[in-house]
Amino acid sequence: MANRLDSAGLTFRQDYFDDPTGWAALVCLLKDIFGIDIGPLQQLGGPDPSSMPFGWFDATGELAANISAFALPFVINGRVVHAAGLQSGAVRPQWRGRGLYRDLTVKALDWCEQQGFEAIILYTDKPSLYEPYGFRSIPLHRYEGVAPAPSTSAAPALPLSAANADDLALLQALLKARSPVSTTLSVTANAAMFLINTQLDPDIRVSFLEGERAAIAWKMDAAGRFSLFDVVATEIPTLAAILGGLDIASAHIEVLFRPDKLGWAGDPLPLQSGTTLLLRGLGDMTPHFPAMLSPMADF
Repeated sequence: MANRLDSAGLTFRQDYFDDPTGWAALVCLLKDIFGIDIGPLQQLGGPDPSSMPFGWFDATGELAANISAFALPFVINGRVVHAAGLQSGAVRPQWRGRGLYRDLTVKALDWCEQQGFEAIILYTDKPSLYEPYGFRSIPLHRYEGVAPAPSTSAAPALPLSAANADDLALLQALLKARSPVSTTLSVTANAAMFLINTQLDPDIRVSFLEGERAAIAWKMDAAGRFSLFDVVATEIPTLAAILGGLDIASAHIEVLFRPDKLGWAGDPLPLQSGTTLLLRGLGDMTPHFPAMLSPMADF
């Protein structure tokens, strides 16, 4: 366990995303610690309005330690769960070993309990930090297999860019009305995370299938393998329709969520990743089938 709290020289704050200096301090912290820039999120609609950050600030206004909670409803085994997510957990090196992160974690978990969330999920590369608080790991699986024949009736997809105002408005509308991409394990709302991930990973392409009113997040690697990251739509189109609209004839594909709504069945393979999905709550419930949350649901 961490050392007893030593907050000398620091001030605790929460709910500071409406303060431009507080938000800027978090942007700086994540850039310094992880090398990721979430600053563009302000131009993409801002952080999730349900977000509740917890942090320790030094006398200059620099954020020494942070963790943020937010509403993240998800589906597991067909059941919609009123859940929270935790993210943006970080401590600057010079402030580590003082119990700050343990203190913020307890504060965030207490807040989630007060809000009535029945479960909490997070991604981490240090699961041992959270296991003492009742978190357990959920095995993650992607699906691989032979691609179906692309649908010849699908209209050509249109590229979308969140940097374009009209495209952003369309994406926001689709994300607001989206259905879970899988009945086994998937989020029901993740607008802020989806949008910022289009900026954090320049290799992710987002295309619009107008006939299906669907936004498709995907990649194509140098070897010509197609990877499907997410599908944002009220009615999930088939994989054949997606490939037809994208005009892709890749022989081998992977889907980074359980494809139970895609009209296609690949082979589940354990996800090789440096991060672990953790779940707190719901007893010992786990997905009934191999599955994973779309990578667009995390940053």
